[in-house]
Amino acid sequence: MPELPEVEVVRRGLDTHLVGRAFRSVEVLHPRAVRGNAVDLREVLPGLQVTGTGRRGKFMWLTLDDGAALMVHLRMSGQMLVGPPGTVTSPHLRIRALLDDVELAFVDQRTFGSWLYASLGADGVPESISHIAPDPFDADFDIVQRARLVRTRSSAIKTVLLNQGIVSGIGSIYADEALWAAGVKPTRRARSLRQSDAVQVLERSRDVMAEALAQGGTSFDSLYVNVNGASGYFSRSLNAYGRAGQRCRRCGTEMRKVVVNGRSSCFCPGCQTL
Repeated sequence: MPELPEVEVVRRGLDTHLVGRAFRSVEVLHPRAVRGNAVDLREVLPGLQVTGTGRRGKFMWLTLDDGAALMVHLRMSGQMLVGPPGTVTSPHLRIRALLDDVELAFVDQRTFGSWLYASLGADGVPESISHIAPDPFDADFDIVQRARLVRTRSSAIKTVLLNQGIVSGIGSIYADEALWAAGVKPTRRARSLRQSDAVQVLERSRDVMAEALAQGGTSFDSLYVNVNGASGYFSRSLNAYGRAGQRCRRCGTEMRKVVVNGRSSCFCPGCQTL
């Protein structure tokens, strides 16, 4: 599943191209792409204007002028592509929507993603994801309080970083990168960290994701692209994720792979000593 930087890249593209435009028509080409809806998007969306965009962690949405939101779940392979009508001819096209003079195409090879018409809470976040914790870029993110929450857990710190109820937006890629940057071993128990160490892990998480965002996110294949169909290139800057057997770029020690709660994690045994 795309992590925070990849979702934010897509959100920014949608914000640039769709805000102020109104849905004219919606064509659903695969029923799984609209599963979970209590309404028919083909009937509800036409006539509604996009007034803004939002994101929390790995989840994003379009705000609509009726006070609701269109939640977009990219999941493993979802793509939101914007262009002239008829541009997208992919066999994996699941939803096609016309917004004034541009077409929004939802392409999803694995059909795990979906669009969901949802109510917004008082805080402007869709009620369906109200249980998701703030992410490091959220204006209300209290890094000291979140670090304290991290330290209440007995699980490995890598597992805690992936818990979207504690801090959202971080997946396996950026957890590995943040822990490498902070010098913390992924198997270390979260509750054994000092408060300053926990704060540093969260700070490095934000720093690494900000760097990835500046490079368009991380792409390992053609499944993740921005709204123009371009891939991100942060994969060239990875220091930990996927580098088992290679030399650490900081100390030269051979990187190792360990399984943490069922998830592979790469780290340096030479300098990730906390």
